[in-house]
Amino acid sequence: MELGIYSFGDLAGGAPTTVRQRLASLVEQARYADAAGLEVFALGEHHRADFAVSAPEVVLAAIASVTERIRLSSAVTVLSTQEPVRVFQQYATLDQLCGGRAEIIAGRGAFTESFPLFGYDLRDYETLFDEKIRLLLRLTREQRPTHNGEAVAPRALQEPLPVWIGVGGTPQSAVRAGVLGAPMFLALFTGPDPAARLVELYHRAAGQAGHDPAALRVGSGGHMFIGRRSQEAKEAFFPYYSEYFKFHPRMRGGMPREVYDAWLADGLIVGSPQEVVDRIMRHHEVLGSTRYVGQFDVGGMPDGMVRESLELFATEVAPVIRRETATAPPSAA
Repeated sequence: MELGIYSFGDLAGGAPTTVRQRLASLVEQARYADAAGLEVFALGEHHRADFAVSAPEVVLAAIASVTERIRLSSAVTVLSTQEPVRVFQQYATLDQLCGGRAEIIAGRGAFTESFPLFGYDLRDYETLFDEKIRLLLRLTREQRPTHNGEAVAPRALQEPLPVWIGVGGTPQSAVRAGVLGAPMFLALFTGPDPAARLVELYHRAAGQAGHDPAALRVGSGGHMFIGRRSQEAKEAFFPYYSEYFKFHPRMRGGMPREVYDAWLADGLIVGSPQEVVDRIMRHHEVLGSTRYVGQFDVGGMPDGMVRESLELFATEVAPVIRRETATAPPSAA
């Protein structure tokens, strides 16, 4: 099972407080994750003053220069308000720079600020994504891609450049990923059990469209924090997690403690190394996922706290999960 981390580069809370500091901390996280043997580092895209990353491909290019093995991905590329040809060129260029380690997770995004910023109508939310994901997938799959009669260059080093479809929980999105024959990445706040139905729909749609469901990958990810002891980790994470949710349109003012406790009970991946192992393994068993990517640098969390959680993930969680999944195939595959 592949394991990794992702970030949106939020600027909430305390340190770091500037864009420059935040970007530097992301580069350092990726450098450590690569050296520690994690497989994936991913960055989200936001177009707001309270996030540092509006151009993930630029930051990933900087990270490519200080890493050797880790895969570099968006999480997600908000494709509805992007130009697919340009997205392809940017990530094909990144792929050449990093020696064939680039990926795209394309999605519609939880925030909608990019629609007015780039002159799109929010009423076209669904139609825009459907049209653009089909074009992006065609460009990655053709040997000599063209658009409007013109060649699209450069080619990626990988053939094809991997494009996952990010799914936040809607059945229609899971069905579309299956119909298009693309790997599916599930963004989950709590446990995986409610998403098992999405995987079923995904596999069924893939089979009906002529794709081999067994050949399609499922990944999952969500918020995560690891401490040496379970209850201490949960207490330490809460203030930063609540601060982070001040940005979320459904939780203005931050996350209430009762919501946090309910999410913990429902499978939010926060706790001791063993507890985190058990919860990630649950994703593997229920969803058939072969990749888990966690986000824990939220709400102005100090770099030292981020580093300790990342070290525990790399040294105490990842080896156990790799050992367990090497001998136990996912039940939903």
